[in-house]
Amino acid sequence: MSDTDWQGIRTSVPRRLWHQNLSLLRDKRLHRMLALAGHELRFGLPKPGDGVLVWGHSPTAWRGEALARRHHLPLIRVEDAFLRSIHPGRFRGEAPLGLLVDPVGMHFNAACPSLLEQILQSPNVQKSNILDRAAAAISRILEVDLSKYNNFDPDCPVPAPGYVLIVDQTRDDAAIRHAGASAASFPAMLAAARTAFPDRKILIRTHPETRMGLRPGHFGPNDTNAQVSLLTDPISPNRLLASAAAVFTVSSQLGFEAILHGHRPHVFGQPFYAGWGLTQDEQPLPRRQTILTPAALFAGAMILAPLWYDPCRDRLCDLETVIDQLQAETCAFREDSKGHVAAGMRLWKRGRLQDFFGRTKALHFCDDPQKADRIAKATDKSLLLWAGREPEGFTPTAPCLRVEDGFLRSRGLGAELVPPLSLVTDDLGIYYDSSRPSRLDTLIATPLSPQGTARALALIDRLKTQGVSKYNLSGQTLPPLPEGHRILVPGQVEDDASIRKGAGAVRTNLGLLRAVRAANPGAVLIYKPHPDVEAGLRPGAIAHADLVGLVDVTPSHADPVALLANVQEVWTMTSLLGFEALIRGIPVTCLGAPFYAGWGLTKDLGPVPRWRSARPDLAQLAHAALITYPRYWDPVSRRPCPPEVALDRLASGNIPHPETLNRLLSKLQGRFASLAHLWR
Repeated sequence: MSDTDWQGIRTSVPRRLWHQNLSLLRDKRLHRMLALAGHELRFGLPKPGDGVLVWGHSPTAWRGEALARRHHLPLIRVEDAFLRSIHPGRFRGEAPLGLLVDPVGMHFNAACPSLLEQILQSPNVQKSNILDRAAAAISRILEVDLSKYNNFDPDCPVPAPGYVLIVDQTRDDAAIRHAGASAASFPAMLAAARTAFPDRKILIRTHPETRMGLRPGHFGPNDTNAQVSLLTDPISPNRLLASAAAVFTVSSQLGFEAILHGHRPHVFGQPFYAGWGLTQDEQPLPRRQTILTPAALFAGAMILAPLWYDPCRDRLCDLETVIDQLQAETCAFREDSKGHVAAGMRLWKRGRLQDFFGRTKALHFCDDPQKADRIAKATDKSLLLWAGREPEGFTPTAPCLRVEDGFLRSRGLGAELVPPLSLVTDDLGIYYDSSRPSRLDTLIATPLSPQGTARALALIDRLKTQGVSKYNLSGQTLPPLPEGHRILVPGQVEDDASIRKGAGAVRTNLGLLRAVRAANPGAVLIYKPHPDVEAGLRPGAIAHADLVGLVDVTPSHADPVALLANVQEVWTMTSLLGFEALIRGIPVTCLGAPFYAGWGLTKDLGPVPRWRSARPDLAQLAHAALITYPRYWDPVSRRPCPPEVALDRLASGNIPHPETLNRLLSKLQGRFASLAHLWR
């Protein structure tokens, strides 16, 4: 972390911190984050030179405050950062991704300065590199629709634009009392909004904890009338703020988020974001004289002040990494919140599918797709259907997500029952079926933000540097390759769905080789059989006699990444190796219509779907295929993760091995490969 981040401003915090609170004793995330920051959190009585830690201004904070006074020791307060988790901490004890550790005061206590206030008055928030990071992070948070809590429904309809938004908070919250406000501030705020906007619709947004029945708020049905409505639906805060004409708050973080949307909120308390020229303050705070931009406010509150934690890699990190992680977790929650009925899923895959899709509500498995669809419809769930097991002509009545392996899959073959780190879900079609549009087609055609382009290019660079591919098999050393113009021809599994649904006139490996040789009579042809075919698990083998005079080299069990580094072209039907070649800058010719063909990035000799008329660049293609379309699951931390974490696991090999039963089933499957139709 840079010298402008947490590590550079925490010098006044002692190494050993003591507390006298059982809830802090049980807080594993707090202990771990402080340990990573160089601190030791202990329960009991402090010694000279130590510090005392309390949670904000909680009801039990008086114990630590008295302890610090009695022993004349520094008092350290800790609170959640402003980008926290999916659910509030009171819901199943969900741990935060960030903390504010303050040896000066507390950011929501306006009676005295805080570390955050000092940061906001320092030159650090005005540095161009920090402001650039802040602007990019703001755009990213709004783009992926993140807030402090993220258990809202992004599809929940927003009222017609032009309303005045009143932000409710939970009763007896310390953030109200210490912001110089009280319960009386809320009816006063509503009265002021009605006076200022007599002709506007007024919406009172209920706090998430109130909506979940965890803590009461200040407003209820008795506060509504023809002008004023109570909004209890789980609507995205960003969408609410984007459609509001004005925002009124006492001290809610939503006031801070309103500033990021361009509002100048009416503030009836003295929260950390008031007094900097960005709010209309009912209670001005004279000691805050600095005028800030929204980017500078964000830089202090979100980049410089917090201690951020990466739960997958178990290390401190920057805000950008937390955004990546929270985006992965939130996307999974949103897709799975109603639950799924899963059909067409082989027995050995079900444990991993439960990991991916059953964190919120356990999957209901049902072999028959029609029956599963009826159950999903009746229970208001969606249907998860393994794409290759979809019956011909099947038309689901429930919302349907077709599932397949992702493009950064594993270290080992699916045919050997190695579970995946990535899966894709598609509500339109599936990526390998070029007979109809897929969700991936839509994503590829969607322009990227500058932040999306930068992320995709960084991921491509890491893929190339670390030599990661779909299966990441340990290949044998390449034999000497003949000089000349080398063309790599990847073999495929000939009964694979990508051939059945995406190939053109050429549909066999031998037919592919003959077509490539006919078009390139003087080239050096390198034929790489598919790993499943080499392992004897799937059809597609070519007799040695048929290869003589057609192919120059057939490297057995070769590393595809090593081969790509030694060829000038790739010709394929629909192989993913064509995509892996593209992102490495190698020209690709397609005889079929894989997902990456038809966009102007390949030479297409096969049928091109008519809807692929956009002309994305390589970053746009990679972002869709590797970041937006798949879902990743980290087998180490056992939680959803961004592609960067999956890439780390695949590159390092830090992946738990398949269970013994899976390995035995794999061997049995290999022995009876000729009967594969019985279990596929």
